[in-house]
Amino acid sequence: MKQYKYTVLGAILAGVVFLLTVLLDVELFEKLIFWLNELEHLEIDELIIPALIFMVFFVIDLVRRSKTNQLNSEKLKIYRAMVASTHHVLNNLLNQMLFVKMKAEDTPGFDPKVLKIYDTIVDDAKSQIEALSNVTEVNEDNITDSVRPK
Repeated sequence: MKQYKYTVLGAILAGVVFLLTVLLDVELFEKLIFWLNELEHLEIDELIIPALIFMVFFVIDLVRRSKTNQLNSEKLKIYRAMVASTHHVLNNLLNQMLFVKMKAEDTPGFDPKVLKIYDTIVDDAKSQIEALSNVTEVNEDNITDSVRPK
């Protein structure tokens, strides 16, 4: 019902106008013709049909843009939810890897260069996740560019 609120409103308004014209015995179409005849000397009547044509295409354009904006908004919500979920999963992985690092640090004879490489990998992963989180326009190129090595 919420999707059709303006249609319902228009139907109710049309019904009220119809009931008033029947109850009050008013001929709205004849009044419109009389009003157009009164405006004939101003030559405004020639503008009515082009204005109606313009309004139809204007409304079509508004509906099209509204659908596009709604679709983009939904894509952005889905993208943000996906990034948040990915962030959560990777944070869990990084925490588990931190445990492995702590065990490696406690192991005698473990190569410290490997721990440095580990730290670099973790920092790169964190920065790429943050870059993905900051993408505002969701499209393939922007997503790819956000995680491309600098």
